[in-house]
Amino acid sequence: MKNYLLITISILFYSCGNGQTKVAFDNQDFVKGGITRRQSQLIYEKAKVFPENTQLSIAFIKNGIAEFYGVKRTNDSIKYIDNSQKVFEIGSITKVFSSTLLADFVLAKKIGLDDDINDYLKLQLKDNQKITFKELANHTSGLPRLPSNLNLMLVNKDNPYKKYKEPQLKEYLTQKLDISKKNHNKYEYSNLGAGLLGYTLCQIANTSYEELLKTRIFVKYQMNNTTTNRNKIEQILIKGQNPDGKIIPNWDLAILSGAGAILSTSEDLSKFAIAQLESKNKDLELTRTKTFKVNENMDIGLGWHIIKNKSNQSWVWHNGGTGGYTSSMAIDTEKRNGIIILSNVSAFSPKMGNIDQLCFELMEALERK
Repeated sequence: MKNYLLITISILFYSCGNGQTKVAFDNQDFVKGGITRRQSQLIYEKAKVFPENTQLSIAFIKNGIAEFYGVKRTNDSIKYIDNSQKVFEIGSITKVFSSTLLADFVLAKKIGLDDDINDYLKLQLKDNQKITFKELANHTSGLPRLPSNLNLMLVNKDNPYKKYKEPQLKEYLTQKLDISKKNHNKYEYSNLGAGLLGYTLCQIANTSYEELLKTRIFVKYQMNNTTTNRNKIEQILIKGQNPDGKIIPNWDLAILSGAGAILSTSEDLSKFAIAQLESKNKDLELTRTKTFKVNENMDIGLGWHIIKNKSNQSWVWHNGGTGGYTSSMAIDTEKRNGIIILSNVSAFSPKMGNIDQLCFELMEALERK
């Protein structure tokens, strides 16, 4: 269900004689049930530090209904913009989708969560080391963050994964694989693990990652502008920026697509978020089921992190970051609320943490509303 938040309020910068920046609002009442003055203030405070042409596309989900609000920094102003159907890289939120594919395979009884991926790959892991599907999805496999034969000092920093393809992954798995005994059965975040999960599922289905996503998730939830193929959405793609606001290339995740290759819109992600609230979607429910305790404040399901808010209630959450984009997504399935933020704020920006902070603060404001 779509319910667009059509508000003409602009949040403007203007300088006073003392050099300080103040906030002014259009002289118009807020739309009933829409964004509040508190929410708009939070957006302004977090967005004002970013460079020219920064965009934030935000979905507010209240009691299962989505409304949208976007802002753009232009000419020293932060103004409202309708960008809910514009595409951004979502980075590591992709991992939730890889885990959703895994859940689909498990419920279809094609694999088991505790099955060894050795039994499904068309190669033999070095020294016959054991890795389960669940360990890949909840970051307890002991795999490093990145494979040792992907040297970030030698790659194109603007597109670091582009040349890491199947031959390189096979070389790593068969010749260089080293599972840390210290980190096995402990939470250690791994892009390699999520990429390997996506790769293994594609091997089982004998198809591409894009095709798996399309047929099993995107079509099901009518996510019409979500893809890993940039050519499909080029006309509605918001350009990514480096920390100084310069446009930079999009990332190509190549064989590690399962770790972060998806491009999407706040509108499409809101459909996926709302689907989390429906009990009939057993695959989504499985991804939100606790599989490992990380610490006192966080558990992990399959892909999703399960975090405690200030009121000791649970949200499922994931964020993402690439060279030109940062994203954050939190859902309270009990209260049927959620916040999704997509932006062209670089993950290398010193202020990129503002996006997660804004996500959490907007969630708290939404649940107090």
